[in-house]
Amino acid sequence: MSEIKRRASDEPESEKPSRDVIFQVLGNQRRRYALHYLKHYENPAEIGPRATRIASWENDVPAADVTSQQRKRVYNTLQQAHLPKLNETGFVEYDAAHGLVELTDRAEDLDIYLELVPQNSLPWSEYYLVLGCVSLALMTVAWLDAGPLAAVPPFGWGLAALVAISGAAHRYYHRNVRLGHAEAPTDAE
Repeated sequence: MSEIKRRASDEPESEKPSRDVIFQVLGNQRRRYALHYLKHYENPAEIGPRATRIASWENDVPAADVTSQQRKRVYNTLQQAHLPKLNETGFVEYDAAHGLVELTDRAEDLDIYLELVPQNSLPWSEYYLVLGCVSLALMTVAWLDAGPLAAVPPFGWGLAALVAISGAAHRYYHRNVRLGHAEAPTDAE
């Protein structure tokens, strides 16, 4: 299994998986669960315990409550479709004869796509924009020599202005690179 790991880490940039391959692999929840299992549990792993754990995640039940039918359904699709696909793309090494699966170094290319962002998370660009606006408002109050803010040195206000400009630029850039913003996708040129 270490031969594939060495080969994947020595790949030139042009042989790295394309976005299409990555999205095809990650487009299936069961494959994502299989990768998650390998990243966070045993590596290498046997298919049996993995099938049980994935079935428990899919059916939202404890592993002990997974039925044999649920486990068998996951086991069969892992063995016949998902693990061979992951092996073919080089993200795992699958030894079908022994039922063992192991992540390769190439699987690290998937990390950025598997990163979870909470649904109610505030994007950094919005955070900087709000921080910059507050700084700008405070700077205006200080410029008018109003209240205790008049004691802040010019360097502090210059820094506040820099944060405000940085936040606005970050927000502008973030908005323009979103999928669907431009007429054509950025990788279609």
